Amino acid sequence: MEKGVQELKYALVTGGSRGIGRAICLQLSKDLGYHILINYRSNKNAALETLSKIESQGGKATLLQFDVANASETETALSLWQENNKDAVVEVLVNNAGTHKDGLFLWMKSNDWKQVLDTNLNSFFYVTQPLLQPMLLQRFGRIINVVSLSGLKGTAGQVNYAAAKGAVIAATKSLAQEVAKRNITVNAVAPGFVTSDMTAGLDEKELKKLVPLNRFGTAEEVAHLVSFLASKKASYITGEVININGGIYS
Repeated sequence: MEKGVQELKYALVTGGSRGIGRAICLQLSKDLGYHILINYRSNKNAALETLSKIESQGGKATLLQFDVANASETETALSLWQENNKDAVVEVLVNNAGTHKDGLFLWMKSNDWKQVLDTNLNSFFYVTQPLLQPMLLQRFGRIINVVSLSGLKGTAGQVNYAAAKGAVIAATKSLAQEVAKRNITVNAVAPGFVTSDMTAGLDEKELKKLVPLNRFGTAEEVAHLVSFLASKKASYITGEVININGGIYS
């Protein structure tokens, strides 16, 4: 547990019920001792499983249900939580929730474009803005955005997803410059092929041949990087996009 973290200091992980999000929740709790706010949209059983795993390793966590793609729902949930926890401070925000609706741009339906941008890009605004003011007043904060290899190099069949993640990368660099003087860092991590629900339908045997390390990454490896960026050890790193992809984009 990192020194100086008190019980009333929290870390919010959006999309924290499964996959990379769950791994991040567990790692932040284990390494830094934060009380974890596990955001989920609909899969309460998975969120409860994450909660149980955190508690089994001696940590504390709370479920926080809202759809990050819905502005009013997000605002209501965060406002209500803050109202019920007046002395609480969210020191660490991990914008991890995401979705993809892949297909060639020529045939892409407008709803697939909108849904992906709402969940992967607009959610960054909806969740981050209300939590930023308390960080500024406290003069400390860590904002970590989970982006993607697709947002850096582009991927055929993922024009919507790449557009959203690319925009979050640009937002990361810009916001980092706005808040640095208040000791708030804003960084992004860009996973490549990582074994998770998002990659369940991919041909891992073939795709790993594209990766110099010749394997997919794990959610835990991404979580270790996020935990480092959330720690005081990373105090002089901001506005960065750190690739974690086995060398596929180096």
